[in-house]
Amino acid sequence: PGADLVDGSCAHPTIPGRVSPLLPANHVTMAKGTGLVHTAPAHGMEDYSVASHHQLPTDCLVDEGGFFTEAAGPELQNKNVLEEGNEAVIKMLRAAGSLLKEEKYVHSYPYDWRTKKPMIIRASKQWFVNTASVKATAQEVLKKVKVIPTSAVNRMLEMLDRRTFWCISRQRCWGVP
Repeated sequence: PGADLVDGSCAHPTIPGRVSPLLPANHVTMAKGTGLVHTAPAHGMEDYSVASHHQLPTDCLVDEGGFFTEAAGPELQNKNVLEEGNEAVIKMLRAAGSLLKEEKYVHSYPYDWRTKKPMIIRASKQWFVNTASVKATAQEVLKKVKVIPTSAVNRMLEMLDRRTFWCISRQRCWGVP
């Protein structure tokens, strides 16, 4: 049972000396496996939550274009994660004698609504601030914005008033799906 593996660890199959802890996670049920997961904290909310709870680093080895970065190692650098990068990882695991089984699997990626291509979720830098001046400025600026329907302005002002932390992010513009 998975409970027997809790607090255990695994040697990384391709990075000598790197050890990964076995982590319990509520989002993995016995129907899907042991309840213990490998985790990629920079690539999904559930993994990020598990990693945060266990104080693990959030290493992002994929760039904005979906290619492995230099930090992923020379065998993977500049390879597309969903294409030749996948094959490169399989070859690395095979060469290390760590590939136990290989089979085709259709992953349920989120898809971009414009291109209809799968998207890779990745962490991005954000800054959180907790100041009254940011709140006051946002509320004043919102009062100058033409909002349709106009009744939505009050709802947005109330929402801004209740917000305690502000995330300054370059991920996307408001109103864009």
